[in-house]
Amino acid sequence: MNRLNREQMAARVARDIPEGSVVNLGIGLPTKVGNYLPADREIMLHSENGVIGMGPAPEPGAEDPDLINAGKQPVTLLPGGAYFHHADSFAMMRGGHLDICVLGAFQVSRTGDLANWHTGGPDDIPAVGGAMDLAIGAKSVYVLMDLLTREGQSKLVERCTYPVTGIACVSRVYTDLAVFDLKDGKVILIDDLAGAGIAELSRLTGQALVAG
Repeated sequence: MNRLNREQMAARVARDIPEGSVVNLGIGLPTKVGNYLPADREIMLHSENGVIGMGPAPEPGAEDPDLINAGKQPVTLLPGGAYFHHADSFAMMRGGHLDICVLGAFQVSRTGDLANWHTGGPDDIPAVGGAMDLAIGAKSVYVLMDLLTREGQSKLVERCTYPVTGIACVSRVYTDLAVFDLKDGKVILIDDLAGAGIAELSRLTGQALVAG
């Protein structure tokens, strides 16, 4: 199977973000989505540390150390963008003012439960940040992750075994092999990116997939 690389995965998410959306991009891989947003759509990017109106990543050598996102990565600011207090930024998140957030995950259950802040391991350092606020506060939660772990186990699971960030909050999952909608306890295959086929994807995930 031809898996999508990181850049291709981010571009696939960006394609689905509609005009006029206010969007938070989670730490790590989701931040790449900002580099692929269509130029003809007005989309406002938000970061929980108090930045709104971000653009794509800066060119090498053009980074501003005072302009970073919540993951401490350098960002750019589009005309009309602003810095503001992080408490107001969290109020936006908790108040339902974000249309979409794109988060990474360790696991997502078929009912949309999200586990993305801690594996439960004794040596792992929990890093919840604003993930709980985003998971519950955003109108739509998209997850961007590899479908399988390095050991070949599916991250799309029947039930999360890691500590849960949010319950029934994820509506769509983007992976290197396919895109799935989660609705009414069903895992709906909406884009077979690798051409694996629904039977093979069902085998890999251990889920009874429904064709979308």
